[in-house]
Amino acid sequence: MRSIKDLQLDGRAVLMRLDLNVPIKEGKIKSDARIRAALPTVQHALRAGARLALCSHLGRPKDKPDPAFSLEPVAARLQELLDQEVVFSHDCIGDGVRKLVQEQKPGGVILLENVRFHKGEKKNEAAFAKELAAPFEVFINDAFGSCHRPDASIVGVVPLVKDKGAGFLLEKEVAALSKLLENPGKPFIAVIGGAKVEDKVGVLSSLLGRVDALCIGGAMAYTFLKARGDEIGTSKVENDKLHVATEIMDRAKARKVELLLPEDHVVGAAFEETTKPETVAAVAVPKDKMGLDIGPKTREKFAARVRGAKTVFWNGPMGVFEWEAFAGGTMAVAKAMAECQGFTVVGGGDSVAAIEKAKIVDRLGHVSTGGGASLELLEKGTLPGIDALK
Repeated sequence: MRSIKDLQLDGRAVLMRLDLNVPIKEGKIKSDARIRAALPTVQHALRAGARLALCSHLGRPKDKPDPAFSLEPVAARLQELLDQEVVFSHDCIGDGVRKLVQEQKPGGVILLENVRFHKGEKKNEAAFAKELAAPFEVFINDAFGSCHRPDASIVGVVPLVKDKGAGFLLEKEVAALSKLLENPGKPFIAVIGGAKVEDKVGVLSSLLGRVDALCIGGAMAYTFLKARGDEIGTSKVENDKLHVATEIMDRAKARKVELLLPEDHVVGAAFEETTKPETVAAVAVPKDKMGLDIGPKTREKFAARVRGAKTVFWNGPMGVFEWEAFAGGTMAVAKAMAECQGFTVVGGGDSVAAIEKAKIVDRLGHVSTGGGASLELLEKGTLPGIDALK
């Protein structure tokens, strides 16, 4: 991939794809982390004299304009962070956009409206991609979190502009995650949690060929425990994925990869925040209880592996960490990540929320902005958005 640093931007019309998919409630931005992550690339383009237009998706609108998914609040926040005017365009294609771009002065910035207000975006329709690309000479992709989606604004526009390249965030993500794929320091430990085995099958299979140990927590651990024949009470389980869990355990054994599952649990009578937490000091979960977090013994075992690793990848919480009574396992892994002297990478929205809660972001090697994208890059070694830029 060419870098934004390699491209001549002065006076040129530049379309920059960012991941500005921020949480908005009642018109107010709840976290501007993704906006801030894009600033170095945006500021570089503006300093270089680009006539800059930014585009992004936000949420899941139904292929038509919906005020609830407008990027207008993002334009206001960008204006504050950049300390300069950000012109908001109420569409991302059409004569109005062309006029704004033509009249724009070097060093100016426009934010286009949500690309998902058009069905052509998700379907990567040639006509929509052509309209989106039409006013521009240069395309910069800095939306790592969306690079696993073969959408028009990620893939379709690339062949339609003269010059194209990667922004600083995309370059940083690829460089950091590539370290996990190419000669990672040993021992290499992966900690995988979250709700579903289904979401993690690909990355688990890929990691089996690279890691020395795999620590599995979260609700998905109960599918593995049931597949192994353990009593899991009323814990969440994917019965249609038991064979997948068995296959992963068999492959780990054949490859001599240590696969660690919960040895004790913090359980509750129901999936409710008010349910009373109880520690079960055994693998078997009582028949009338459900596992909602890993127990103290499992926490220490996982944490010891993490602390002693040269490379660690963590994706997914160990329990229902949003509820204080069941956050202990996730916080224990977060603390161990901060204490690890090796190269540490965290990917996935919930894991990132956990390390922000634990206030350890600045003590980690790399915090990925893209959950699904980071998993797919580790699984396949590339992404549609990266391939398009090559």
